Amino acid sequence: MSLLKEVKAVFDALGIPVETGAFSTAPPDRYALITPMADLYGLFADNRALFETQEARLSLFDKGAYTSFKNAVVKALLAAGLTITGRIYLGREADTGYHHYAIDVAKEYALEE
Repeated sequence: MSLLKEVKAVFDALGIPVETGAFSTAPPDRYALITPMADLYGLFADNRALFETQEARLSLFDKGAYTSFKNAVVKALLAAGLTITGRIYLGREADTGYHHYAIDVAKEYALEE
């Protein structure tokens, strides 16, 4: 499993359109983007990495009241066992009318032999 697949499954279960990097078509009034940020090897034994920590930023875009959207996503991410490492409101984009809220997530995965 990978963080991208797990995050996509969370948004699919919520019925929220999500893509990686950029939206490929005209975006709806509410959607999300996943931006992979880092793949880290922080835990070693016998000079070998045992776990990989994958990190991504989830950008939530909503033309309406974004707080219920944000709260539903946060609740679903936590229920899926993902770690939220940061959350920030980036503001309303005047040119598009979207509220932009970012959530940073991370998860450790055991490396396969």
